[in-house]
Amino acid sequence: MNKQHQPFENLRLHTEDGNEYWSARDLAPLLEYKDWRNFLNVLSRATQACETSNLEVSDHFVEATKKVLLGSGAYRELDDVLLSRYACYLVVQNGDPNKPVIAAGQTYFAIQTRRQELADDETFKRLREDEKRLFLRNELKEHNKQLVETAHLAGVETTLDFAIFQNHGYQGLYFQVTLSKRNR
Repeated sequence: MNKQHQPFENLRLHTEDGNEYWSARDLAPLLEYKDWRNFLNVLSRATQACETSNLEVSDHFVEATKKVLLGSGAYRELDDVLLSRYACYLVVQNGDPNKPVIAAGQTYFAIQTRRQELADDETFKRLREDEKRLFLRNELKEHNKQLVETAHLAGVETTLDFAIFQNHGYQGLYFQVTLSKRNR
């Protein structure tokens, strides 16, 4: 692992049942945010991106408090947010791109994403044919659910409207295929 990325992994914590998470209070200084108020803006944009992606925000951004030791020896509770790996990704993507550490973080997540894609590809190749068909069928089912939700948000409301919408999509797909074959 790149030494540049090690501090991020060193901040990783685990719940009692083994799930990984990061403390936003710990992550902020690593990303060179000295003022918590400024980091809250980044967290807000990341939370909004999660919500816009139709994911459950509370699965990735968990409000918490953190006790910190003061110079007097007393403890004070500070607001914190516990972040999933996905939430950390969104935080880095929504950070100040002029900061070299943010650019390094974006590179880290790009590399990790590509590694996962390659691993998934290798895993898929090792599946039996019936397992591949089942996997692809389930993936298509999820994409179709997202298509229905997106179409509904765009104003496609009745089943007839959706059928017309879907037919236009097929026509566009096959028309493009026909055009590309003609241009060969």
